[in-house]
Amino acid sequence: MSALLEARGLVQEYRTAKPLFGKAGSVRAVDGIDLAVREGEVLGIVGESGSGKSTLGRMLLGLEAPHSGEVRYRGQPMPKPHGEAWRHLRAEMQLIFQDPLAALDRRMTVARQIAEPLEIHRLGRGSELTERVAALMSRVGLRPDQADHYPHELSGGQRQRVVIARALATGPRLLVCDEPVSALDVSIQAQVVNLLRDLQERERLTMVFISHDLKVVRNICDRVAVMYLGRVVEEASSDVIFSDPRHPYTQALVSSIPRAGQGLEGRIILSGEPPNPAERPPGCAFHPRCPAAIAECRATQPELLAHDGRRAACLRLDRSRQSAAA
Repeated sequence: MSALLEARGLVQEYRTAKPLFGKAGSVRAVDGIDLAVREGEVLGIVGESGSGKSTLGRMLLGLEAPHSGEVRYRGQPMPKPHGEAWRHLRAEMQLIFQDPLAALDRRMTVARQIAEPLEIHRLGRGSELTERVAALMSRVGLRPDQADHYPHELSGGQRQRVVIARALATGPRLLVCDEPVSALDVSIQAQVVNLLRDLQERERLTMVFISHDLKVVRNICDRVAVMYLGRVVEEASSDVIFSDPRHPYTQALVSSIPRAGQGLEGRIILSGEPPNPAERPPGCAFHPRCPAAIAECRATQPELLAHDGRRAACLRLDRSRQSAAA
């Protein structure tokens, strides 16, 4: 299956404010990421807050130009943000935001907000526009009488359905979902996740699903990329990641998923906090918190290499593969 979306060597740096004494520095939010998303696939991107997930998502959509590297869509380089070619391509690529209330205009009705992208891309007018809005509302489980409601008159789950309907309005092939259920109650989360999964299966949408909730990721994603401090440390199919994680960070994340009747047995507790991105430790960025770190981890940054049906960036795995080959 061909790749719909590719990231090649993506790097994103931000300049920090100049202190009273000294020089302004920089923060590398995304640090050399290579990814490919196949047509019709759901790729999950997981990691702690500050790992660079949302920045990567914006770069994949072309909302932010990379400091270096490139994004390719259907084999072609992503156009520069906000140019004519990019705006034309936006009809095929949409973003579902984390906070539905912040993503919606509180002064506009549900119908007007869903109709807006159709008007921008000139995909309907008059009665045709009204019919398309009604069909979109039906697809995401909204009632016809809610068309004249304002965002504050809806529940959190209903507002997220409006955001999804608006994202689907232009008939996109790619959806980037940035923490789409984290602002919702647990009972509503399941409804929205089921809706996204049904839409993806029915319409063969390609999705990048960004989340820190591993239960949700396991439920909806075909493949998972685990990020730590701007880099992918492990990537594999969802089944492999959750049944046999190899990178120590992935192992800790997977062990934190609650399991009925097990309590905290077998859970890996990481010490400390993620390092300051502006002051990255030398070598492997995870080594200060890694329970399996060796001396080499403090000096050598591991590459993301193939290991038994996955890609992982861990020097211990590299050594194990070299030993097996010998």
